[in-house]
Parts: sequence; C-alpha cells; structure tokens
Amino acid sequence: MSTTTENGMGGPWSTSREKTYKKTTSSALKGAIQLGIGYTVGNLTSKPDRDVLMQDFYVVESVFLPSEGSNLTPAHHYPDFRFKTYAPLAFRYFRDLFGIKPDDYLYSLVNEPLIELTNPGASGSLFYLTSDDEFIIKTVQHKEAKFLQRLLPGYYMNLNQNPRTLLPKFYGLYCIQSGGINIRLVVMNNVLPRSVKMHYKYDLKGSTYKRRASRKEREKACPTYKDLDFQDMHEEGLYFDAETYNNLMKTLQRDCRVLESFKIMDYSLLLGVHVLDQNQRDGGEQGQAGGDGRRPVAQRVLYSTAMESIQGDGKAAEALTTDDTMGGIPAKTHREEKLLIFLGIIDILQSYRFIKKLEHSWKALVYDGDSVSVHRPGFYASRFLKFMSTRVFRKTQRKSAGFSCAINHRQVPSQGDDRKGFNFMPCLGGRIRMA
Repeated sequence: MSTTTENGMGGPWSTSREKTYKKTTSSALKGAIQLGIGYTVGNLTSKPDRDVLMQDFYVVESVFLPSEGSNLTPAHHYPDFRFKTYAPLAFRYFRDLFGIKPDDYLYSLVNEPLIELTNPGASGSLFYLTSDDEFIIKTVQHKEAKFLQRLLPGYYMNLNQNPRTLLPKFYGLYCIQSGGINIRLVVMNNVLPRSVKMHYKYDLKGSTYKRRASRKEREKACPTYKDLDFQDMHEEGLYFDAETYNNLMKTLQRDCRVLESFKIMDYSLLLGVHVLDQNQRDGGEQGQAGGDGRRPVAQRVLYSTAMESIQGDGKAAEALTTDDTMGGIPAKTHREEKLLIFLGIIDILQSYRFIKKLEHSWKALVYDGDSVSVHRPGFYASRFLKFMSTRVFRKTQRKSAGFSCAINHRQVPSQGDDRKGFNFMPCLGGRIRMA
C-alpha cells in the first residue's frame, strides 16, 4: 500500500514527506530498481543464447548489493538490499521476441530517470514510466507475482504462436528485499503513450455493477471512466472500417480464450481516445512530452502499439504507418468525428479461486448475478466480448475511403463477434524443450 510519510519514522528507507510503498520511499525504490536491473541485464549479456528449457521458467537469480559496493556491484547511497530476478533467460527470450535489444532495455530503464505515475486503479500499486514511453514498471502483490511465474510456460507458447496480442507484454519480473520487506515488480508494455493527449480514458470490464467513476475520480485532470460512463458518453459506440473491426474482434476473441484457458478473469480493457477534431479546435495543444521537454521518439518495440497488435496481413493495414497515427487505431464517432484509439488488456494476474467464487456468490444474492464484475472465467470472457463487440466497437456499413490519408502526424499533439472457422490453440507452438 502506498502512503505519504510525514516524518522519518516510517521505515529504514523512508524520509520525511515523500510517497512510500511498504515503508520504502519512491526515490529509494527507483534507485534500487535501476541498480538491480542494470546489474542483472548486464550480467545476462555474457550468457550465450540458447533454447528456453522448462526449468528456465523456475530459475531465480539473486545478488546482494551492499551500500559500500562489492567486487560485483557498485557502491550506492541506499540501504543494503538484495535483488532477485525471476526466469531471466525466459524473459530475455520475450524481450528478443519483441525486438528489444539489451542496450535499449538498459538505456530505457537505467540511464534515464523513471517517471512516477498517479495510480490509475485502486490496487495501491506504484507505477513508473520510462522517459521514452516504452515501459511501465508496476509493483505487484506476492500472489500476483507467483501467478505470473506459474503462467510463464503457457504465456511463452502463446507468444510464440501469436505475438500480435492485446494481452500485456511482460518483459521482466523482479523482487527487492531489504529490512525484511519484499517489493515485487513487473516490467511491461505501455498501453497509453504520453506523446498523444488522451481526451477520454476508460477501464472497461463489460459489467454494470458499480461501474461508474467516483466523484473523486471525475475531479482529476485526466479521469479514468468506467463502463456506464462510456455508455453515457459514447452511446453509439466507436466505429471502425470493416477490416479493422474484424481484426480487432478476432484479436480480442483469441486473447479472451487464452485467458479463459488459464482460468483468468476480472481483467479490463484500458481504452484511450484521442479526438483529432478536438485537437484542431484546441489549436493543436501540446500533450505531455518527454522528461527533457522533447517529443518522445516513435516506439521501437515490436507489436507494442494498438495498431500493430491487431493488424492482419491485409493491404489496408499496411497503409497506416506509425508516423501517421503514433500507433493508434483510426476510428470515428457516429457524428463522423475522427479519433485515434489506444487500447490493451490489463490486470490479468487474477485467477478464479475460492475467494473470487465466494465474492461472486454473496454479490449475486444482493444484485443481479450477471451484472457484477467477478464471475466464472468462461462467463466473464463471453460477457466481456459481447460488451466490446456490441456496445463499444461498431463496424461501419460503408468503407471509410481515404481515412488514413486524412490523418497527418502534425495533427497529433505531443503529450461483429464471428467465431466460425477460427482456429484457437491456446498452448501450441514455440521452441520449448521439455528437459
């Protein structure tokens, strides 16, 4: 749980008036993250490439980093800590799959300052963004870290079969230990780039029970709205050309079946909407830029943007370049307003266990059982897909000719459920060797 410490009594790493997580100040945590990742990734480059073995998913490497330094580690001004790296070879393979070079990974996470984000959810986690907009670092609970470890073999096989996915891309799992405290961290892709102003942001589950942003949330500069808010604000949904809509829904169908196969539920679709017409009316107002004030460079990670994640092999998809849309998916409102859509599935580290079954049971006694968020994975996936395909995303009846040509990158400021014939093999493919 993150808090703000008012004095120096909060713990071994806390200082006065600074946000803390598990009695550790944010500045100390960022320093430990960068020191630990710098060491472990640098050390990994000396190990030769090879096929990933089953036992690689269960390897945990540990290094002690004393403040005075050692023969292996540099001196630093933080308390002594131990840094653990989970499945380092497996995660190196994931980074290679997405075209992330070790030097780029180190530069993003270690050489540039990390940016602390306001927590978009109610989990109490801390979120850090790299200065180049590529990676998000999130603190996770022990049970979430353990679940990700168990998920890795199947996650590996699915990525091999289909790297174009809206599921989170996990690039590393780490743990910082100091003074009897364990802080677990996951590095993953950034869904909503700061280089594009998000006029609307939504966390969608396909549920209606308590799915409206609170008054406190609405008062924020960039609030995250929920399902009922979306229906009020976009009653007619968002419209895509036929090919884009079909690609988007096929990707969501495939991803939901993967999640169902792992008995995962309670996930959300994080949806960012950039209104091109509003940007023009506002005089091309500037969004958030990088830490040095410059506009961030285009993302380098493969399959990291919304458009790349859903693109098929059609020629229409190739007509849209990252420079034109900053990776967003072109869409329109029913009033023909031009939009760019950014999206990804988030919060997948929740399995349907007894506590969730119990939570759904008592909620169903009081409310409509079909409307609450917590549900069986199969039902949850079906309801999620139905909501996305009928209430959120719509297919235009006519082809939006020249829509991609109408979008110019200077306009962007710096800042359907068809399952027939769809072959789904949740855990096939990949070059995993059972040894």
